Amino acid sequence: MHAMVLRQLGQPLEWSELPDRQPGPGEIRVQVKACGVCRTDLHVVDGELPHPKVPIIPGHEIVGRIDAIGAGVVDLSLGQRVGIPWLGHTCGVCPYCRLQHENLCDQPVFTGYTRDGGFATAAIADARFAFPLGEPLDEHSSDESMAPLLCAGLIGWRALSIAGDGKNLGLYGFGASAHILAQVARWQGRSVFAFTRPGERKTQDFARSLGATWAGGSDEMPPQRLDAAIIFATVGELVPLALKAVRKGGRVVCAGIHMSDIPGFPYSLLWEERQLLSVANLTREDGLNFLSKVRHMGVTTKTTSYPLQHANEALVDLRAGRFEGAAVLIP
Repeated sequence: MHAMVLRQLGQPLEWSELPDRQPGPGEIRVQVKACGVCRTDLHVVDGELPHPKVPIIPGHEIVGRIDAIGAGVVDLSLGQRVGIPWLGHTCGVCPYCRLQHENLCDQPVFTGYTRDGGFATAAIADARFAFPLGEPLDEHSSDESMAPLLCAGLIGWRALSIAGDGKNLGLYGFGASAHILAQVARWQGRSVFAFTRPGERKTQDFARSLGATWAGGSDEMPPQRLDAAIIFATVGELVPLALKAVRKGGRVVCAGIHMSDIPGFPYSLLWEERQLLSVANLTREDGLNFLSKVRHMGVTTKTTSYPLQHANEALVDLRAGRFEGAAVLIP
């Protein structure tokens, strides 16, 4: 197998030839057909997440086909198309797992962070955390199109459920997650207000093309109060701005795994029962729920593809915001 390996934090990934790996009990091996490039991959490469496993193969938005099955796996079959998400394993015995909050597991394993991921031609995964994807029906359900749904879509879906049922929804940072979630929210009958970096007219136009009611810079106030806001950008300074934009009793949800420090702000921004929450990982139930509905929602992902060997270029372009939607590596 071949892979792009992170051997030292803060350094480019290295193209490497590795021995083929065999799945152990309860595991599967997938031949990777597409793997999305997520901002969390940047956090892994930059060493911004605690206790990284290095060397590591990043990548946790994996679409592939099973080509080997370990002992004890009964619900999956050879040749089946599956998706492998960020949450790769949970202990099943800690208080959070027992209370159906496996996203908060005390001893989790994360794909592409503490377990090798999908920036490779093949990947090993816990069969219990593989989502059956079915066969592609059209270009919108192709391997490349489905890959961003495995994290950008899933974390957006969980963030939306935490944000509540309010009609006016603000999305701060209009990248991979927001461009998927905007379509979901519009399908639900909500009004979407998109916030981008100041002056990013092209991205604002992109948001409007996906049905956003309004699009502007993150330094602007929306034309009306928001019921909820979801912050996908990793900029802590956006939190007070979002709190200012939501109505009394409104919610601000921080959807990233990493964010710069939140600056001090007056209590008046939080008062009147506004709520500030965060999203951590996902549950398998989230994944099954979202993936069973996404085709009916008419969601289409905008992707920019790169050969696997060009993973470093994709990461640089993601950091610089050089594309709309999501980047996807193709082995």
